[in-house]
Amino acid sequence: LARHAVACFLTRGDLWCHWEIGRDIFAEFLLDGDVALNAANWMWLSASAFFTAYYRVYSPIAFGKKTDKSGEFIKFWIPKLKHYPAKYIYEPWTAPKELQKQWKCVIGKDYPLPMVDHDVAKKRNLERMKLAFAENKKNQNSKNGGKKQSTAAVSGKKRKRNEMNQ
Repeated sequence: LARHAVACFLTRGDLWCHWEIGRDIFAEFLLDGDVALNAANWMWLSASAFFTAYYRVYSPIAFGKKTDKSGEFIKFWIPKLKHYPAKYIYEPWTAPKELQKQWKCVIGKDYPLPMVDHDVAKKRNLERMKLAFAENKKNQNSKNGGKKQSTAAVSGKKRKRNEMNQ
């Protein structure tokens, strides 16, 4: 799931980067990477090739809180934050300055401020995805001579047998 969270953050969730950037980084650094799976997963998770559940966006804060409540992963890989308690480990910029100084890691000085406000980016990008979905649906309808296309064809939902034979 961590790879999913990274892919979502880089693409449709927060930074709105092209999926190929993430694919290339993962191809270079993953020890267990597979060329075909890597490309397909990035297209899927960025919703570039499939619009299945594009509205489900991982929160970089909530995801960590849910999967590693105490923040041990963060403390291991980001030693500057090792003295931060679980309450602040996923949002260190919210800790009072006095405590940040006490923990020898002042956010904005010793460790960077957040690069993006997740809630703002998520809202903006969901609007972009909604527009792209509507445009895709419109294009599909025009290709079918105005005949309404099943939403299953673009949403990833299973179609009923009689819809497939039409």
